[in-house]
Amino acid sequence: MISQPENAAPAETPEEDVFEQKAVRLAKRERLIAERTDAAGGAYPVAVAVTDTIPALRERFASLEAGEETGVIAGVAGRVVFSRNTGKLCFASLQSGDGSRIQAMVSLAAVGEESLQRWKELVDLGDHVFVRGQVISSRRGELSIMVEDWQIASKALLPLPNLHSELNEETRVRSRFLDLIVRDQARATVRTRAAVNASLRETFAGHDFIEVETPMLQVQHGGASARPFVTHSNAFDTELYLRIAPELFLKRAVVGGLDRVFEINRNFRNEGADSTHSPEFAMLEAYESYSDYNGIADLTQELIQNAAAATNRLAGRPEAGHVVTWADGTEYDLGGNWDRISMYDSLNDALAASEIDAEPITPQTPVAELARIAEVAGVDEPPYATHGKYVEELWEHFVKTHLVRPTFVMDFPLDTSPLVREHRSIPGVVEKWDLYVRGFELATGYSELIDPVIQRERFVEQAKLAARGDDEAMRIDEEFLRAMEHGMPPMGGMGMGIDRLLMAVTGLGIRETILFPLVK
Repeated sequence: MISQPENAAPAETPEEDVFEQKAVRLAKRERLIAERTDAAGGAYPVAVAVTDTIPALRERFASLEAGEETGVIAGVAGRVVFSRNTGKLCFASLQSGDGSRIQAMVSLAAVGEESLQRWKELVDLGDHVFVRGQVISSRRGELSIMVEDWQIASKALLPLPNLHSELNEETRVRSRFLDLIVRDQARATVRTRAAVNASLRETFAGHDFIEVETPMLQVQHGGASARPFVTHSNAFDTELYLRIAPELFLKRAVVGGLDRVFEINRNFRNEGADSTHSPEFAMLEAYESYSDYNGIADLTQELIQNAAAATNRLAGRPEAGHVVTWADGTEYDLGGNWDRISMYDSLNDALAASEIDAEPITPQTPVAELARIAEVAGVDEPPYATHGKYVEELWEHFVKTHLVRPTFVMDFPLDTSPLVREHRSIPGVVEKWDLYVRGFELATGYSELIDPVIQRERFVEQAKLAARGDDEAMRIDEEFLRAMEHGMPPMGGMGMGIDRLLMAVTGLGIRETILFPLVK
């Protein structure tokens, strides 16, 4: 089969050419309407008599020799992605949704002069076409259908991009439907995401977790420190928020006796967008009663490693285990037991190796001293600066970029973690970890705060920050506190971005892992 179609459009077709091609194709559509004789009318059939799929035929007849005939009659449909018309024989490559292709051979001898001429005049690149005929292997060894009859199932009024030229990133994310048609990686990413989600659910099922759904529209935002999207309900005449996290509702479910719950769903944060952040993103959160942040870390590692193995099975390399291969060919090992390091200890180790004159930072180090260190290090003052915000900014500056292997960063400052239990043996910190993979934060986990008296105190402190203008601070959630007052069991909880998990196993940026990302 010839690899370059004669009537391929350039990767970015000039607007005037598109207009001209659309006019020609619209005229062909009118001809199809005029030729229809059934009661349905319109340009296209309601259904076509498909008997086989292209990937199934490729698997079934993978061992055909060049020139071999099977005697098997098949009816298949696909999108025309290659077309070459000669005098008495026309060739087309039909592509299925997974990217599999089969050649259609339309010959004068098999379909007659009138049908052959109609093919030449009506069929364009991008059209969905149904063909029926014998499955054969061409003289060049290409699996083919020797067409006996055919139909245009749907006509593409706009031309396809050139399948042999790269779409630019902007076109890929703005016109994902084109990206899926022309690029193998785009289709593979969608299937990888589906396999990852299936693996997550399978792992949770093995640990007796229940999948639940919680509200996306909330009367009060909470569960994370982030700026929300605000909307208005006409029915209730009230201001509502798109949720920034499902945490507070999932914990209500645990209070109600659902000891192990998880949710995979959308979150919305009215913040910046970059290579690792999107205003709308998919999130996994899970809570396990009578566990803690160590237990939930073990579970998180298992979830991610199982997802990596599922990715490799999908790609046909199960022997790779937990070693994933990124889109650029780089291998990344998600196997083994992952390191667990202390935020304060790792920061102090990095400071000691620098030229900055400073005493070791502890949970008791004054904000003024942290501000001095930050100024010397060239770290900007965080908004509404507190001890914890300075420590986290300094840690990201000195340590984050040096993490290569998957690493749990343990034991965070108390004042940045209002929903987390204080550490059982280290004053001034909480039992929280962040998991870093590929240098970005992939997941976070807590030993959850279950005392409603302390939780109210934490909410009050957050409310003070909100009163000072901190849009990311939490508000006092009386309904959540009332649920806690009915008795919340000890638990470990975690949250993980699904889009970032795809980044970890594919090596792609966040806009590539989201099927239809938000773009301006």
